[in-house]
Amino acid sequence: METKILKKVDLIFQESNVNEVIDIVTKTVTRSSDDIILDIIDSGLKGRGGAGFPTGLKWKFTKNEDSAVKYVICNADEGEPGTFKDREILDTVAPKVFGGMTICGYSIGAKEGYIYLRGEYNFLLPKLNKQLEEYNKLLKDNKIDFTIAIKSGSGAYICGEESALFESMEGKRGEPRNKPPYPTVAGYNSKPTVINNVETLVQITMICKMGPDKFKELGTKDSRGSKVFSVSGDTPQAGIHELELGMPLADFVEDFGDGDTKAVQVGGASGHCVPRKQFKDTIIGFEGIPTGGSMMIFNSSRSMYNVLHDYLEFFTEESCGQCTPCRVGCQQLLKGIESVKKGERKPAYLDELKKLANTMKISAKCGLGQSVANPFNSIVDNFKEEIIY
Repeated sequence: METKILKKVDLIFQESNVNEVIDIVTKTVTRSSDDIILDIIDSGLKGRGGAGFPTGLKWKFTKNEDSAVKYVICNADEGEPGTFKDREILDTVAPKVFGGMTICGYSIGAKEGYIYLRGEYNFLLPKLNKQLEEYNKLLKDNKIDFTIAIKSGSGAYICGEESALFESMEGKRGEPRNKPPYPTVAGYNSKPTVINNVETLVQITMICKMGPDKFKELGTKDSRGSKVFSVSGDTPQAGIHELELGMPLADFVEDFGDGDTKAVQVGGASGHCVPRKQFKDTIIGFEGIPTGGSMMIFNSSRSMYNVLHDYLEFFTEESCGQCTPCRVGCQQLLKGIESVKKGERKPAYLDELKKLANTMKISAKCGLGQSVANPFNSIVDNFKEEIIY
């Protein structure tokens, strides 16, 4: 397995104003849409929201759909606990997001783009709307037939899931849809739609500026490019850091830990909790543990029972309630660890709860219920003694 020495990068947050991005866009759209998509495929860019689907393929599938109306959606519903990097991107380099959306629109044949902004980020609206007004005017001046608008969410975690996001945008209750059809076939308003994460769209602008070969110099064969991480917890360097993908977790802990790190939650509440004994063998990337960007560091003073309890309370609260595995499963996992902790159930009951979590993984309707097994199993497997006693 290829590994990398931890390397800090400074690409995403390089200052870029509306005029500079318009210049990148106007040069890019002189090329054919097929050539642009081939460059994105060649770059190896995978979605930065956590799922890691190849971005170029998503664009290609949507372009090939026979529809007069298509959409580009920026998923800015950053609700994963421990993640706050998209907020900073939108606050400092939003024009790069606009640029990625415009290039996508040109490539797939869409004329409308929307940013679905997390409700808690509405304080950014005055600044974003002012930039968008200038940006949309420059697009029109350069005869680029594409416009971008913002739709605000209402603070529901489930609306970070792409189909629930579409439902919310359409004025309905935010609940996941059955798949297939996938968004590339029937997304927003049942039309072919590309939905990309905030950071993914910034990477598009950067790839079109520097070229795919330059982009591939960062990261590894399976995890191309850099990634913005939200680092929090027991660390002297809490904040936002752009790093190469594909580094061992041990290198990350050496640079960001406080010298007593016993666990790192990779990927937010829905991610995996990696214990100290696995740091050296864990790769942060698509060949190891992919992440939407959240890196929560815990030292020996932290109770992993309390950490798991908080996660399960969160999932129980945020479940949309549409499917039984998630609605009931989250509640039962929470009640289960509470009963074990109180001594009302024997430690062996944790094995039954793991079976429930694994059932949720294959039977829940969307990623919320499916991902609960990640933190549950990884904490129970590696920190059982903190739950039993």
